[in-house]
Amino acid sequence: MVDWLINVDRNLFLILNGLNNGFFDLIMFWVSDKLIWIPLYLFFLFLFIKKYKINTLWILLAVAILITCSDQSSVLIKNLVQRFRPCHDPILQMQVHTVYGKCGGKYSFPSSHATNFFALVFFIIPFLKSYWKFFPAALILWVSTICYSRIYLGVHYPGDVLAGSLLGAFLGWIFAKIFLNILPKINQFINKPD
Repeated sequence: MVDWLINVDRNLFLILNGLNNGFFDLIMFWVSDKLIWIPLYLFFLFLFIKKYKINTLWILLAVAILITCSDQSSVLIKNLVQRFRPCHDPILQMQVHTVYGKCGGKYSFPSSHATNFFALVFFIIPFLKSYWKFFPAALILWVSTICYSRIYLGVHYPGDVLAGSLLGAFLGWIFAKIFLNILPKINQFINKPD
């Protein structure tokens, strides 16, 4: 069963990674870059400040802890599983389309990009969904595009991205649930009369 899943994952990877051209090489390279999204992060920060005022500082602390947990958990699993990235896999190496010769670290399961971005999105959705009814769908589409870029760039299998997405979504959801319960208690403590 495991061998069958690995073969399906490899074949699906080859199909998705094979849908490449010069124009999308540039687009997907930048979509995958974490720093290009800084203006979007600043927009999220603006929305948080507008809605949550000073509590935004607590939310940012929670995001920092969440991303640290999601990133380290994905790295821990990578080091335990030790599945080669497609671009490092001796079986596929010659068939993988990479962009600008970038391949990344040795191991790929799960995708840290997918884990971290899905954790972030599933954390912020409960806080910001009231701004626009399509906000959750737009955020999931955004991170799904980033996840696809990892396959396009030849650095992750679809299974890596799926596992990272599920792990990240779970961590983001749990952190949001916990934090939404803690935030009122923090406010009570801070605003407690002397």
